[in-house]
Amino acid sequence: MILALTAAVAAALLVCRLALRERRAPGTARRVLAFTRDRRALAAGLLAGLLLAGPAVRAAGPGALAWAGLAGALVAGLCSTAGRKAEGPAPGAHAAGTGPEGSRDQE
Repeated sequence: MILALTAAVAAALLVCRLALRERRAPGTARRVLAFTRDRRALAAGLLAGLLLAGPAVRAAGPGALAWAGLAGALVAGLCSTAGRKAEGPAPGAHAAGTGPEGSRDQE
C-alpha cells in the first residue's frame, strides 16, 4: 500500500512540474507529452513496464505495479522522437574546415 502511495506522490509531483513549466512557457506540455502520439515509443514503454512488473510484483507486491507504470512512461518519453526539434551536429562537434582555426576558404 505504501509503495503505491509513494508512486502516486511521484506522479503528482511530475504533473505539478509539468503544469508549472506550461505556465511559464505555453506549449511546453504539448512538446513534453508528444511521446503519447508516437507508437514506437509507447510500445517500448509498454514493454519496459511489463518486463518490470513481473519481478516487481513478486518482490514487493502489487504496489510495485505503479512504479513499473512510471518506469514505462519514462522509457516511452526517452524513446520518443516526436516533439523534438531538428538539431544540428552534437554539441562540441565541428564540421570539416570550420572552427576556431579558420576555414579552408581563408587559406
